[in-house]
Amino acid sequence: MSIMKSVILMTSRTVGKLVHLTANLCHCCHRWTSSSTTATVFLVFVIFVYLTFEIRFRHLSDQNRRLTSYDDKDTVVIYNRVPKTGSTSFTGLAYDLCDKNGFNVLHLNTSKNSHMMSLTDQLRFARNVSQWRERHPALIHGHIAYIDFGRLGVNQVKPIYINLIRKPLDRLVSYYYFLRNGDNFRPYVVRRRQGDKRTFDECVQHGEHDCNPENMWLQIPFFCGHIFECWIPGNEWALAEAKRNLVDKYLIVGQTEQMHDFVAVLEVALPKFFAGARRLYESGPKSHLRKTYNKLEPSAETVAKIRESRVWQMENDFYEFAVKQFKFIRQRTLITIDDQLVGKEQQFFFEKIRPKR
Repeated sequence: MSIMKSVILMTSRTVGKLVHLTANLCHCCHRWTSSSTTATVFLVFVIFVYLTFEIRFRHLSDQNRRLTSYDDKDTVVIYNRVPKTGSTSFTGLAYDLCDKNGFNVLHLNTSKNSHMMSLTDQLRFARNVSQWRERHPALIHGHIAYIDFGRLGVNQVKPIYINLIRKPLDRLVSYYYFLRNGDNFRPYVVRRRQGDKRTFDECVQHGEHDCNPENMWLQIPFFCGHIFECWIPGNEWALAEAKRNLVDKYLIVGQTEQMHDFVAVLEVALPKFFAGARRLYESGPKSHLRKTYNKLEPSAETVAKIRESRVWQMENDFYEFAVKQFKFIRQRTLITIDDQLVGKEQQFFFEKIRPKR
């Protein structure tokens, strides 16, 4: 129950009781004396008690409103998007909402599409994000590994990280065919492997580079960050670090397979950015903005072979960990009313606040 509803309910109950008490007192007064003086005194007393309660509740409500309000004009959200996880569809929502909701969207483009920055570029990026207040509030997106602003000594603005991840083999298969066939988002772009007609199954059978399981090692390093061990395929420390960062450094990490719920959580958690996102996602063309051409599902034999690899097992471990964390957040953030996901109302408030002001 929200603070305002609590105050209204408590005040209405108080008024009801006081009105009932007033009626009884006035009835008694008229029985005790023919004069209206006693009744007037009691009525004044009741009004005084009511006003005291009303002032107290309103003061409490105002204090709670101030304590729970948040100035989001300097908020910066960083979406360090993992390739082939539906990120184009998601950022499309942000571009459609930015003007209406009053925030800025910036695409971070790195040389040669590198997923890592030099130390000097990390410092430049962190300082730019913090100091470029003309573009706050901002949502910054790009294919870049996690950057720890605190480690760089930049604390003026602490960005909110969000992300999406996907089942690791599905992501690899999508990328394999994307390199060969492109997609409907930019159909005229010539891709690096265009003309190569071999299927993913054939690639696995011949042990070629593009379907090597080590190519799945991407979601873990994206969350692990700019540390050399993060980028060593199969590194146990990298997996543990990625999990720690997912829990400690990210507001929320959704899954491509549950993007609708991801959008719904963001709409209630960050309304400054995502108010109206769920309806836009459901009714607009953004739910599947980018579709890879001629993508074939791998055979059961291929899937079984890939799953034998250590890299798939670790990437899948990370994916399943993210799924459980997202489910945990979703259950405590959203409820279903009339088949619609809506945010739960505020379920806390402050009281016994001292010293009084």
